[in-house]
Amino acid sequence: METSETGIEFQQYWQILKRRWLPALVVFISIIALFSYKILSEKPVYEAEGKLLLKKTTAGSSLTELGKEIGQLTPAAEQSNPLTTEIQVIRSTEIVEKAINQMRLKDEDGKTLSTKDFLKKLTVASVRGADILTISYKSKNPKQAAAVVKYLMALYLENNLKVNRLEAVSVREFIEKKLPAAEKMMRLTAAELSYFKEKNKVVNLEEEAKSAVTSLAKIESEINEAKSDLVKVTAQSQAYQKELQMNPRQALVASNLSQSNSVQEALKEYQQVERQLTLEKNRYLESSPVITKLETKKASLKALLDRQVQQIAGSGQQQYDEKLQIGDVKPKLIEEFVQVDVQRQGLADRVAVLENALASYKRRVQSLPELEKQQRQLSRKLQEAESAYAQLQNKLQEIRIAENQRVGNARIIQQASIPQEPMASRKSLMLVSGAMLGSLLGIATALALESQDKSVKTIDEARDLFGLTLLGVIPAHKFEQNSWRKLFQRSPGNGDSEPSGRQIVVKDTPHTNISAAYRMLQANLRFLSSDKELKVIVISSSLPQEGKSTVAANLAATVAQLGRKVLLVDADMHRPVQHRIWDTPNQVGLSNAIVGQTEWKSAIAPVMDNLDLLSCGVIPPNPMALLDSQRITLLIEQFASNYDLVIIDSPSLNVAADAPILGKKADGILMVARPGVLYSGSVAFAKDLLKKSHQHVLGMVVNGVVPKNEPHSHYYFANESYTQVQSPSKHKKS
Repeated sequence: METSETGIEFQQYWQILKRRWLPALVVFISIIALFSYKILSEKPVYEAEGKLLLKKTTAGSSLTELGKEIGQLTPAAEQSNPLTTEIQVIRSTEIVEKAINQMRLKDEDGKTLSTKDFLKKLTVASVRGADILTISYKSKNPKQAAAVVKYLMALYLENNLKVNRLEAVSVREFIEKKLPAAEKMMRLTAAELSYFKEKNKVVNLEEEAKSAVTSLAKIESEINEAKSDLVKVTAQSQAYQKELQMNPRQALVASNLSQSNSVQEALKEYQQVERQLTLEKNRYLESSPVITKLETKKASLKALLDRQVQQIAGSGQQQYDEKLQIGDVKPKLIEEFVQVDVQRQGLADRVAVLENALASYKRRVQSLPELEKQQRQLSRKLQEAESAYAQLQNKLQEIRIAENQRVGNARIIQQASIPQEPMASRKSLMLVSGAMLGSLLGIATALALESQDKSVKTIDEARDLFGLTLLGVIPAHKFEQNSWRKLFQRSPGNGDSEPSGRQIVVKDTPHTNISAAYRMLQANLRFLSSDKELKVIVISSSLPQEGKSTVAANLAATVAQLGRKVLLVDADMHRPVQHRIWDTPNQVGLSNAIVGQTEWKSAIAPVMDNLDLLSCGVIPPNPMALLDSQRITLLIEQFASNYDLVIIDSPSLNVAADAPILGKKADGILMVARPGVLYSGSVAFAKDLLKKSHQHVLGMVVNGVVPKNEPHSHYYFANESYTQVQSPSKHKKS
């Protein structure tokens, strides 16, 4: 499918070139002439060439490994090429302008050579597969060409050394600025790590983490042991308390009281007075002075005893407890009770201390991962700071050494020499280029002219624009196919341009392809009238000069040759031509019959067997008034009743509205279109007029077709050699 479409497009372009060959040829010859003049006037050009070797590193840096990054040829991006970068350096405006000014280069007009013209003569390229640049310069002066190349290479080498040194200086200054900051950062990081260890009491977190499990187990074991001892001592204390009926505090107080002489003496006196008072109560009354005296003495001793007990037992002991009387206390048992309680209290305190230590140790263990993380971060930060500082120190030393090196990474491997012979002649290449350019411009000219030309050029274009049934294709006469004569075949008038002399091809040359085309046309018309026979046909066209009158005459002659009686009516009252085609007088005709000046039968002229012609007659001042009258309608009915076929030659649609008027009175209109005369605007006008007037259009005939201008001419035209071999008798028989 794609191959077919490509073939169609090629044929279309070929047809355009065939139609526009003259302007395309003029453009082609002009370009060739211009290039030929340039080739003949061109002076010999000499080209000098030199070569540079570019090394990735300098000789000194490759040996010492110091400052090897300075001047190193490395790409800045993945897709870039270091050699391409150096090429652009050599072609830079700074170097080019310096070369132009230093060598005082001039152009052909004696003015200072421009940078643009210099770069046109300069070629800088890389050798494939090697780190080598070739520098060449073209000039009509061979010495100047060699001198320019030498100067450019020397200038590039000098610039290379300068750039490398400046790069080293800039790097050194940058490092010297960064070094104090790196040292300060290192010191601050070290102080931060030291403060962290001191604050968190960090010695060796790794060892501390390893011993954490053992330490925790040991503390827990001690806690369990202390708790076990505490339980035992607590049980002993409770047994003593139950036996003595006192708590540890009371036992301690009782022990202290039993060991106090003053308390014991006061207690004895108190007990003696109490016994004496009991005895005297049996002897005396309560109001007796003896009893009163003993009561007073008892109260005094009681108060003394209470004060002494309070002094020993404390202020909390308000009065002497009779259960703790000295006589009833067992001093040894109390002492043992007190010792057991002291031991219990000590064990309780030990358990509390161990539990606090365990909780503290667990908190420490839980904080070890975070402390290790912080220590690693600080240690890594310190290591990076120390590494950065040491690296800057090393780089500074390297850069200082590299700064003192005066070796570049480029050297000359081929010095430019004065060329002895000019460059190889490019005349043949320029001539081929001129031919190619001329061909392209010629084709472009043809296409441009074609795009500006709105005329219809092919059968397919005419059929597509009209949208009508194609009933026939009539080839042009041989004298019409001459392209030079065709330029002058159109007359400035409004009618068809019919040359003088007869044009009845089907009568004069019946065995040509043109006659066969007319016979095909009449056959197609017969096929259209299979249901209803066509009696009256109006033939018209969109524009004058499309050959409608010639088509009408030859179609009438073709039908008459078949034995049918035909009347050819010339209704073109603006520029009639049928009388000239048939070489008959035009004094009396259709116009005279319409106005009643004569009978139509007396105005007709037999021009061929079975063919009569009714010429136009006198041209009236208002043809439309005659053609739109009732009289012409009656005449057409009479024509149809007396003849088998009536063919009416009417004016073109853009000349007058005669054709639509006659078409309404006939069986249909046959449109004639001629490529090269017809254009898209006239087609649109004709279609609109036919549509608005509700015409019955039978179809269209494409006239005046040049077979060599048609891409598919073999579809429409019979083989001329075949038609010529047929005998007249055989043709009549068929």
